[in-house]
Amino acid sequence: MKILHLDSNHPLLISQLNALGFTNDEDYTSSKAAIERKIHKYDGFIIRSRFSIDKNFLDKATNLKFIGRVGAGLENIDCEYAESKKITLIAAPEGNRNAVGEHSLGMLLSLFNKLNKADKEVRNGKWLREENRGIELDGRTVGLIGYGNMGKSFAKKLRGFDVEVLCYDLKENVGDENCKQVSLAKLQEKADVLSLHTPQTDLTKNMINTPFINNFKKNFWLINTARGTSVVTKDLVASLKNGKILGAGLDVLEYEKSSFENLFSDNKMPEAFQYLINSEHVILSPHVAGWTVESKEKLAQTIVDKIQEKFS
Repeated sequence: MKILHLDSNHPLLISQLNALGFTNDEDYTSSKAAIERKIHKYDGFIIRSRFSIDKNFLDKATNLKFIGRVGAGLENIDCEYAESKKITLIAAPEGNRNAVGEHSLGMLLSLFNKLNKADKEVRNGKWLREENRGIELDGRTVGLIGYGNMGKSFAKKLRGFDVEVLCYDLKENVGDENCKQVSLAKLQEKADVLSLHTPQTDLTKNMINTPFINNFKKNFWLINTARGTSVVTKDLVASLKNGKILGAGLDVLEYEKSSFENLFSDNKMPEAFQYLINSEHVILSPHVAGWTVESKEKLAQTIVDKIQEKFS
């Protein structure tokens, strides 16, 4: 079988596939149109997020048996059409779930202890102890929306704290020893912290909006290491201003696909994002929750293992 690699990944991916007898070609620079002209030669291809895989692309991949996505989600692929053509879809959420769980916990503890604010102040000669008095996680309720690989990883990290962990998920019976599954209404009644661990779907797009936020009984903290499109930024900012959301840790933003760097030039920065970058109650990171040294290797290994299981 011939495999085309469209994004660079950990070298073990190609070396192990070579050892299994697959033929591996690499093309990290050609245009999508150029790839389409030769994709019929391949039985499989492996991609991260270089471009979307739509019906037109899939129609040209006449010999395709599988698509490997070195990441957790498959939202850049027309999955329904691919499956109709009997193409196996392989993702690797097992590969970076631990990284996402650790990053989520790190953001939450940083918010509770005002670490980013305190760090900046000390570096600028300010020694403000009372103003940086933190709060403790113990005794609070953490609510998770989405309880797959990422949600379960975060819940496992929380076992060392005296907290109640609740989850809401469309699938039934996903709760376990680390987390109790409840209705959305019950989660909104009890949660002090809300952490998102959902894929990008029509149901999750713009999910966190003003009505949704106001349905929470308590004021709460928000952690989003899932997808930026799930949160309506202007509604988040309004809730930060009125205190309904006490703080936010955001690894993903709705602006990512609109060229993040351009937001900082030519007066293109949305007012809501301007507020986020200036707020002491917000922590931002550049979509790196699952982006560790270890997860790079684990993601590649997961793809190899799944290809071997299915096609060797």
